[in-house]
Amino acid sequence: MENSTEATEFILLGLTDDPNLQVPLLLVFLFIYLITLVGNGGMMVIIHLDPHFHTPMYFFLSNLSFVDLGYSSAVAPKAVAALQSGNKVISYSGCAAQFFFFVGFATAECYLLACMAYDRHAAICRPLHYTTTMRAGVCALLTVGSYVCGFLNASIHTANTFRLSFCASHEINHFFCDLPPLLALSCSNTRINNLVVFCVVGFNVFFTLLVILISYLFIYIAIQRIRSVEGRKKAFSTCASHLTAVTIFYGTIIFMYFQPSSSQSMDTDKIDSVFYSVVIPMLNPLIYSLRNKDVKNALRKVLNKLHPQSVSVGGK
Repeated sequence: MENSTEATEFILLGLTDDPNLQVPLLLVFLFIYLITLVGNGGMMVIIHLDPHFHTPMYFFLSNLSFVDLGYSSAVAPKAVAALQSGNKVISYSGCAAQFFFFVGFATAECYLLACMAYDRHAAICRPLHYTTTMRAGVCALLTVGSYVCGFLNASIHTANTFRLSFCASHEINHFFCDLPPLLALSCSNTRINNLVVFCVVGFNVFFTLLVILISYLFIYIAIQRIRSVEGRKKAFSTCASHLTAVTIFYGTIIFMYFQPSSSQSMDTDKIDSVFYSVVIPMLNPLIYSLRNKDVKNALRKVLNKLHPQSVSVGGK
């Protein structure tokens, strides 16, 4: 029998043990998280307050902002606190909770992005039936389904991971409780865990990506049938932000979880994890606001109410 002790807490080793990098990393993480809070929180407030945004597309976008806030908040505050105080200890239950909410919200984002692709398909391919296809009840059902799939997936992985035994060293070579370093730390046989990860994560990614690809295949065919160049540009512009978000999100996931284990190191994993757990939630509101005239106009109106003189001067 392998020598192991029951874990009551873990130590998150972080991105690096170089003391000269702790303050710069603290500032970078804090800055990114503040931008994430302001960007996603602001997006939800604007969509809620402006009646023009009470449409299916913006309903899904507000939920995407909520999900981005969710899985960023599961990771970033603890990372910032550890860098600020130097206390890298996280309790066993705290680690499980962090892992559960991160996986739950991240998986829900996969399904929400698929819902948004279906919404764009309905708007472009069947515009005359759009209001009946994307009724409020349908949008609510798709959104609830996304959260259910997300947290069902999180429950499976959390139960499967935290039933394992962990060896005497409880040091997690990461800055948060992610799946690869937890499996690497376990002294149990993780063959079943790896199989579950491959099957469940593979299904979630493959199914949602398939919905997105099929939706955009029909969108592409529909756009090619539009005779005017201006009409094609207008149709494509409604999809550009979503396509950018999908490419960044799925590209990172596929690179992270589906590359051969022999070709990746834990240091590479940590760099990849920073991008998909902290940076992507910051980028999404920027992608949707910078490429969307309606959002920019609504933001300008809000700023004009708060600081009328500064906005009027800046707009000249």
